[in-house]
Formats: sequence, C-alpha cells, structure tokens
Amino acid sequence: MEKAPENSELTSTLHLGLRTVVDASPESALSSLLATLSPSDKEAVETVLNGAPEKAMVVVHRGASKGARYLLDLDRTSIGRSPESEIFLDDVTVSRSHAVIERIGLGFILTDPGSLNGTYINNQLLKTATLQSGDEIQIGKFHLIFISARKK
Repeated sequence: MEKAPENSELTSTLHLGLRTVVDASPESALSSLLATLSPSDKEAVETVLNGAPEKAMVVVHRGASKGARYLLDLDRTSIGRSPESEIFLDDVTVSRSHAVIERIGLGFILTDPGSLNGTYINNQLLKTATLQSGDEIQIGKFHLIFISARKK
C-alpha cells in the first residue's frame, strides 16, 4: 500500500442541492406562505401587501430561523453571516457579505456581489434580479419569500 503524502490537503465541495420552488409561481408561493403563518404574522405580511410600494419584507420560509420576518425599510439592506448585516443569517453556507437588496424607485433589486455559494431566485442562480412579491430567495440553507405591496 502506498503511503499518502504528509502535506496533502483535504478539500470538499458543499452541494446545497436545489429543490423545486414552493410552487410554480410567486403568487402560489405567497399563498402557501400565508396559509402557514400565525394570525399575528399573517397580519404583518398583509400590512406590507396592502401598504405603500416603498416598503417590503422577507420572511424565512425554510431554514434555521423559519418564520423570522425582516422589514426592508432602508434604501439598502445587507444580507450575510456578518453580525453587522441588517439580515443576519448565521450559517457557514452564507457568506459574510452575501447579498444586498436595494430600493430603486418603487421596486427592489437583489444583488449578489460574489458570494461563495451564490444566490438563487426561484431556483435560478442570479447575480442580480428585480424582485417580485412571492419570489423565493435562497441564500445558503435559508429560503426567504420576498413580499411587497400588491399592484393596484
């Protein structure tokens, strides 16, 4: 048997594995989320859905902090493993500065500045995307549903 070199490096690849989106459309994803929320959480989500277009929210749909809600009331909201992030997702599958959601006019754009594991919107690996209410954002092990005001 051959002896392994003493200075060999072990490496591994983390495969997060894609799964199907909550449902086929953002509207279905939003309906599915609303059906699982407590009355107080549902009221908070409905307030954003029926509110002003410059406000939005993300809700953790799957992951360690399932049910956590984050109001997007700043022009720029950082998401990452760094405790300085406005949305702090504490897991090694999340980069320190993983993504940013920016309010542009009455819309919201998500940008991934180069995270290690990437950012998925509705199961598509994207560097930047205009978010629509009901979109599912996957950052590491976390699946978040983006919620914004209904189009009137």
